[in-house]
Amino acid sequence: MMWDDLANAKLTRRRAIVSGAAALAGGASIVNQLALGVGSPPSDAGPVQANEPLPPAEAGRDYNPVRTPNGETLAWKLVDGVKVFHLVAHEFVHEFAPGLVARVWGYNGRTPGPTIEVGEGDRLRFYLTNRLPAPTTIHWHGLLLPNGMDGVSGLNQRPVQPGETVVYDFTTRQSGTSMYHSHFDEMTQQALGLVGMFVIHPRAVPPEKRPHRDFVLMTHEWRIDPGTSRPDPTEMTDFNVLTFNGKAFPGTEPLVVRLGERVRIRLGNLSPMSHHPIHLHGYHFRVTETGGGLVPDSAQVPDATVLVPVGSTRAIEFVADARGDWALHCHMSHHTMNQMGHRLPNVIGVDTAGLDAKVRRLLPGYMSMGRAGMGGMGEHAAHMGVPENSIPMLGAPGPLAYIDMGGMFTVLKVRRDVNNYDDPGWYEHPEGTLASVATEEALHRDGIDVERVPTPPPVTKPAEDRAAAGGHEHH
Repeated sequence: MMWDDLANAKLTRRRAIVSGAAALAGGASIVNQLALGVGSPPSDAGPVQANEPLPPAEAGRDYNPVRTPNGETLAWKLVDGVKVFHLVAHEFVHEFAPGLVARVWGYNGRTPGPTIEVGEGDRLRFYLTNRLPAPTTIHWHGLLLPNGMDGVSGLNQRPVQPGETVVYDFTTRQSGTSMYHSHFDEMTQQALGLVGMFVIHPRAVPPEKRPHRDFVLMTHEWRIDPGTSRPDPTEMTDFNVLTFNGKAFPGTEPLVVRLGERVRIRLGNLSPMSHHPIHLHGYHFRVTETGGGLVPDSAQVPDATVLVPVGSTRAIEFVADARGDWALHCHMSHHTMNQMGHRLPNVIGVDTAGLDAKVRRLLPGYMSMGRAGMGGMGEHAAHMGVPENSIPMLGAPGPLAYIDMGGMFTVLKVRRDVNNYDDPGWYEHPEGTLASVATEEALHRDGIDVERVPTPPPVTKPAEDRAAAGGHEHH
């Protein structure tokens, strides 16, 4: 069915749910197309049910399940055709990376909470138990559902008091990547970790068109000062712990893929303030999905970086046709740094020759860092030590040297022989494919003189520039 055909048919959302939940091959849901402006929704837009409810979607039969690195998928049970879930909001101790833990708020012992994974047309029931010291709710971010299930405290729901359990009941009317989060005191509760991802698989997608590997990554940012034990939810600008699925590198799990597989990566952003341009090395991908559903093929463009704004989701897809360990990270450079990279004095180019000896009188073993950049800060911190409950500014040991990146950084690992998708270790480069130190023979062959340094033009003052041009300086 083409877009013009849909427009001529003037389908409503209600008719789309009844007649189109499984009608479009490839999973292009009519509801998603209507959400892009085709058709006219009914003015009363209340709960919509299919005349003949669809059977609950099953992993394997109806979709390939997603994989949440460093996380898990929320368990459910089937009761009279309804998928029943239980979420518990509570405080717990979370490890962001080895050496850094903090008391956070989340769901079922996780931040982000467990990934919710269902099918289009599934009937769902969520129980939320509040074990926090404050009221809370759950908002189903981006979902099309009855108004009374939307979860906005005071507007369409009474806040869930500490100790209470409430129930949300609705049928999915769309497919795509969405999120869930608290909608009570959002500044505090989202900043402390009450967020999660919500994946709805389309119906009628043949197995050969489904991705082999379907990953879920939620970005987030935190303010955790060295030595403290709780994130600061009032921070607005200077976040120092940046995470994928609640983990900062080197705590992030790699994304392991078999060579030739079709890969989808779903990205969600419920960071308090920052957008994240997520960059994948070694590949061009297509942005196939936004928070509103599928992007038509005609609107998909190849790219290597996708911007994920606050409150948004994106899905990218590609074929894993290049072996290796490929970086996947936020391209805001400060978002690939950890705690020790904030509020440091700028000593680039400063001569610190006599400083170390003087400081060692008070701090034996002190060694200044930063006059040529921060690339060695991670190893320096290992030598010097870091404050209690904190981690080095950058990275971890890599296969060839120390990886001087941290924070919102992980690795896509593509291999020819992958059986169980466990971490295969570091990539072994075939001979002749690894950048290496140039030999004298190669330099001579290609006529490269490493002693010759380009000389920049002399720096002159503005008055001298005008005089050289025949002008006059006025006083």
